Amino acid sequence: MLDIHHALRRRGAQVRIATHGGTHENQLRVPYDVIEPRMDHERCVRFVQNGLGLGPPDQSMYTDDELREHALAEAAYFREHGVTVAVTGIALSTLLSTRLAGIKLVTEHAGSWVPPVLDPRVLELTWYCDGFNRVADELGVPRIPSLPELLCGDLTLVPEVPQVLGIPADELGDGFRYTGPLFAHLDLPVPDRVSAFLDLPGPVVYVALTSTSPDLIRRIVRQLHTRVLVAGTVHDLADLAGDDVLVEGVLPSHLIMPRVDLAITTGGQGSVQTAMASGTPLLAVPLQPEQQHNVDLLHRLGAAEALDLDQVGPQVDEMLGSGSHRAAARRIQSWYDEVDGPDRAAEAIMEFAAAR
Repeated sequence: MLDIHHALRRRGAQVRIATHGGTHENQLRVPYDVIEPRMDHERCVRFVQNGLGLGPPDQSMYTDDELREHALAEAAYFREHGVTVAVTGIALSTLLSTRLAGIKLVTEHAGSWVPPVLDPRVLELTWYCDGFNRVADELGVPRIPSLPELLCGDLTLVPEVPQVLGIPADELGDGFRYTGPLFAHLDLPVPDRVSAFLDLPGPVVYVALTSTSPDLIRRIVRQLHTRVLVAGTVHDLADLAGDDVLVEGVLPSHLIMPRVDLAITTGGQGSVQTAMASGTPLLAVPLQPEQQHNVDLLHRLGAAEALDLDQVGPQVDEMLGSGSHRAAARRIQSWYDEVDGPDRAAEAIMEFAAAR
């Protein structure tokens, strides 16, 4: 969102940033508004625990009361500030609030897991939609018919390149547009202790499983036999720290990935693209369909593998010794280097905003 914000400003757009707060609020480093109810750290932890692929599929990550409160507050904010287009990461309440306010919604958090590439059977999945539809009925706005539609807006940005997704731009269809990669460039330095750890001789594995349970992270890290840097974010993982394991909080992954030999993530859009933009191969623990889709794309191109939770150590050792995976990641890196994802996103948003 910050990269898109900066690109829109460079193009002369009037832009506001609004947030419900939370773990990453202090990374914004630009003027922003807070829309109540505010999410504190503990609520963010629960949000991750109930997220797509972790929580029960018959719930919606929010309670009905919370979802209603978010939607009403966002709609009021849009009206107060004359917003005509809302652009969101995964603030899914905007599917309701933009309808209430009568404005357009642009999303990018579906990544490349979008209807034009999905099996027709997937388009019928209704996981995680129940709470949204209960509140939609109360508010008198359209229901959300499926999980893929839960992740799409009036315009859905596809933050990928055709070489990876395998579909020409003119075959994406109405309402979808390629931008190229979109991932966070947090305005954070690499902590000195992290830099010193990365400069030591020998390979380093970067474990950035930020949208999963702490127990799964522990299960993986404890099977590794090399140096490991862990991005803890919302999790307290101090018990993992040791001579060969460094545990940190929120890290600027775009600066870390080029300095490690292998990344282990859940396979979400942001971590996948940060790794590929750095030419770093990936081992993934996909928890939901979008993440599995990303891993399948990279596996087809030779840059990633799905992690076997019972064979973590041997699999990591094999990947660290594999030149082919790094070569494939660097090939994707060369494709990414040819496009400016945030600028293309800004262009698409502004053209969409101007359309009648």
